[in-house]
Amino acid sequence: MNAIEIARKMETDAIRFYLEASEKTSHPVGKKMFLGIVEDEKNHLHMLTQILQGLDITMRDVLPMENIKTIFLTMKDKMIERIKATSNDLEAFKIAMEMEKEGIAFYTKAAGEAKTVKEKDLFARLAKEEQQHHDIFANTYSFMNNTGDWFMWEEQSIVDGGTPWA
Repeated sequence: MNAIEIARKMETDAIRFYLEASEKTSHPVGKKMFLGIVEDEKNHLHMLTQILQGLDITMRDVLPMENIKTIFLTMKDKMIERIKATSNDLEAFKIAMEMEKEGIAFYTKAAGEAKTVKEKDLFARLAKEEQQHHDIFANTYSFMNNTGDWFMWEEQSIVDGGTPWA
């Protein structure tokens, strides 16, 4: 199996896992988060399929951070409720973070070994997007694990009187 075929399998497995996680997750923010990432992974799979079929790849803009900001904004009321996440919800996010770490490592290595510029660019882009997914999952885990601390962490400059860039 070549790197593109392995990547397609990884993306297919990720889609399956994140869909199952969204069904099992009781926390509404977590559920929405997993479904948002599913769409990103579907886009990754589409781009990999184009490369495998020898087609000119259409790099679709995947903006994980922007999509997540939208999710958090649309779910503001649910976030304020401070719904307690279950241990299963949190475990799903731990697994997701590990999966994304593996994806980052794979895509970084594949970019370094790519035979064409097109493949190198795609793998580098996928590594970057998987890093964003990992960061999103880590932040969401922090939110779901201890909502009060998460808000303090996000708004720390308000609490300590400092500025986030100082």
